[in-house]
Amino acid sequence: MDTNNNNVLYELSGQVEAVVYRNDENGYTVIELAGENEMITAVGTMPLVSVGEHVKLYGTYKNHPSYGQQFSATACERSMPENLDGILKYLSSGAIKGVGPATAQRLVKEFGADTLAVLENDPVRVAKIKGISQDKALDISNQLKQVVGIRELMVYLANFNIDAKSAVAIWKCFGNQAIQYIEDNPFILCDERLNISFDTADSIAKYQDRAYDDRFRVRAALTHGLNHNTLNGHTCVPYDKLLDVTSRLLSVEPVCVESALKEMLEDSSLMAETIDDKEFIFTTAMHQSETYISARLQMLLRYPAMRISDVDKKIEFIERVDNIEYAELQKQAIKEALTKGMLILTGGPGTGKTTTLNAIIRLLKENGQKVCLAAPTGRAAQRMSKLTGEEAKTIHRLLEVSFDIEDKPVFKKNERNMLNCDAIIVDEVSMVDCVLFESLMRALPLSCRVILVGDSDQLPSVGAGNVLADLISSGILPVVELKEIFRQSMQSLIVTNAHKIVSGEMPELTKVDNDFFFIQKLNMEEAAFTIADLCTRRLKNTYGYSCMSDIQILSPTRKGVLGTYELNNRIQNIINPKDKSKREVNVGYYTLREGDKVMQNKNNYNVNWVKENGEFGEGIFNGDIGILEEINNSAHVVKVRFEDKVAMYDQDSLNDLELAYACTVHKSQGNEFEAVVMPVHNFPPQLMYRNLLYTAVTRAKKMLILVGDKNAVAKMVNSNKRILRFSGLKDFLQRD
Repeated sequence: MDTNNNNVLYELSGQVEAVVYRNDENGYTVIELAGENEMITAVGTMPLVSVGEHVKLYGTYKNHPSYGQQFSATACERSMPENLDGILKYLSSGAIKGVGPATAQRLVKEFGADTLAVLENDPVRVAKIKGISQDKALDISNQLKQVVGIRELMVYLANFNIDAKSAVAIWKCFGNQAIQYIEDNPFILCDERLNISFDTADSIAKYQDRAYDDRFRVRAALTHGLNHNTLNGHTCVPYDKLLDVTSRLLSVEPVCVESALKEMLEDSSLMAETIDDKEFIFTTAMHQSETYISARLQMLLRYPAMRISDVDKKIEFIERVDNIEYAELQKQAIKEALTKGMLILTGGPGTGKTTTLNAIIRLLKENGQKVCLAAPTGRAAQRMSKLTGEEAKTIHRLLEVSFDIEDKPVFKKNERNMLNCDAIIVDEVSMVDCVLFESLMRALPLSCRVILVGDSDQLPSVGAGNVLADLISSGILPVVELKEIFRQSMQSLIVTNAHKIVSGEMPELTKVDNDFFFIQKLNMEEAAFTIADLCTRRLKNTYGYSCMSDIQILSPTRKGVLGTYELNNRIQNIINPKDKSKREVNVGYYTLREGDKVMQNKNNYNVNWVKENGEFGEGIFNGDIGILEEINNSAHVVKVRFEDKVAMYDQDSLNDLELAYACTVHKSQGNEFEAVVMPVHNFPPQLMYRNLLYTAVTRAKKMLILVGDKNAVAKMVNSNKRILRFSGLKDFLQRD
């Protein structure tokens, strides 16, 4: 039998001979199973499985790099031992607390094959055994009921394709009454702690033949609608829109939905706020996030950090010693940062944000202030470090991310364990969503100086909220926008064209002797060919740029001839084609091959990494780019080298990787590249807008090449449609 084929699902059954390891929090277990002719190591989610039980497992064989071949179980069917030998092994193993080998012998001798049934259902008889009190007999009974309960729950939930790991979480929430609770209201599974989808819960409801307008169904659908919009960036939804969408989703009358919504507002399951004379609905989590941010910022304004004196003299001293002359807005920003508790520093490329920031850091440190620097992504933090000469961390690392029992990220730094700093400077704030910003606010000491740096003309954060734009537009926070393009930056068409784009002017596309180029290709296939040729041959031959480390294709879309999927495959086939000497693995839309440029497509806090200096940790974040160095098929481990560390991916984490020769503009936020090549063509209207083009252009450090249609460029420049985001932060900040 070919046990190395990962695509074949095997069935394995036998008696559990040993429990090698068990994680009681998530049910992950390693057991030794007595097969037909050998002992087999099996791993997987097998909660409460114990020695003596008979199990039937479904899964695949894998080779662990340290422990050799194992059976990885994706499903487990259990049955309690029925023969005397199995019952004795089960009870002697310690599966039931308070029952050891000697007690097990007495119980089996007394009750024989009925031992487990008596222990579970007749504690009075059990208490008559020497050495077992009434309380101990009741405790044994409860423990067995727990084991039986979780087994029955797993079998029940398997009918609705809910896996064992989720079953463990559900049992922890509801205990032995879980099935009864689900029968009464399947939508309790939509609880945020469980992460079971509305569609799954609705399938159970349909199986139960519940009415379409069932009260629990409507309440769950309202929460589902809000959570779905959160994934699209909104922290709240207009009352009328939520009613309409939910009514159509459920095929019920709006009056029914409105009744449920009013009930949820009355019991505070959801929150309502009137913003600009219009009612908006929030989940309690999003409402808490934005109201906390508002309250914390207003407190910082009322109780600001200590004012630093003689700032004008100190600026003059730096100018004289360093032979530098700050522009008036730069001086204003430095003074605001040092004399007030808070500053938002914004401005486009070439306007001197870094020079201003370096002066602020220098003067704060000279005044004895401890300054923390942070950015939302690893690349943005590295860039910040290079430009300032100071250590900068990701916000996650600064707040010391860890994980709760449900493997969800939590931060060790919070209002009970605050950051040790007098001032904090955060770059690329346009990328920071409201939940992360709330976490940062919670960790700030009282009277901490806060300096936020970003470009509000960039695309907003991937997560919910519109933090930077809301902070600026609220009008209550000190804001300095640097507008003057410095002489050295005026020489760059990337800089001047970026400012033209953001002002609604057509960029200069005809020059061929600078750093910004346009190549007209009206046919999409020709445009794709040109982009591939630029990245794999022309830019390398002319400028020495590498497709792996210097050049980045940025596309507005994933789909189509000029989307990231097809462009990635096209580039891969040219520079890293299929080769017998290179191992590969299929992941999603792509075949990843040793030597490929890859990107992390979501935050994964469980990936282990190590740096050359021996520092190690875990967590690779959305947008991180690296090189896939090695695929170990036998160990099911993939090694990826990122800029400052090497990460090891197991099979479960592999789906977080994708090819990165081309990525979407959204994914490029926080990054800078030596050269950017961007297709600009007749894309769907929702992708043809100014901020997206501006964001792409400002990702390029030394060269930007647009390939496509001038008319498409004009459409994007003329469309000042920003991504519509419903949020409440601006309004909360403006309230007294």
